[in-house]
Amino acid sequence: MVALNLGYFGVEFAVATHIGSVSLFADSIDFIEDATVNALILLGLGWSARSRAKLGMALSAVLLIPAIATLWMAWLHWGSGQVPAPLPLTATGAGALIVNLSCALMLARIRHAHGSLTRAAFLSARNDAIANVAIMGAGVLTALKASAWPDLIVGLGILLMNLDAAREVFEAACAEHGVTQDDP
Repeated sequence: MVALNLGYFGVEFAVATHIGSVSLFADSIDFIEDATVNALILLGLGWSARSRAKLGMALSAVLLIPAIATLWMAWLHWGSGQVPAPLPLTATGAGALIVNLSCALMLARIRHAHGSLTRAAFLSARNDAIANVAIMGAGVLTALKASAWPDLIVGLGILLMNLDAAREVFEAACAEHGVTQDDP
């Protein structure tokens, strides 16, 4: 999964910067976040419950990175009026959907197995698949309306999903940490 996420980051980031897409930029940064989360989860699976809970808290902060990057990109594009090319926007979103659905299906079986760690990975892949459908919709609307707004709105929606996932993972990790206070 780490390799899939890193590989598609390169594709999506290149297209996003070429066509000036906020939503693809947000999603590309999210692929880096997913690779980081998955690598840290693999590292922490053998740790004690308390250590995994602490790692889960740290992962919630990692989930905020795409939100911050998206906010910055949205701010830069807010008044530019640059309309991303609809066909590359839609096609790249479709490719990302394939990658994220593959990851989500792999993670669905184990999402409850290791508490906040596997929950963070599953939520990231699930949210990304939802975002990819929205990106594809933004591409269609952009083709119909020749407006930057669908892309900007989807980019901000991705930001909100990342904020919610970070909150959910942090709450789960805090609950786990409270339960595991007595563990060494």
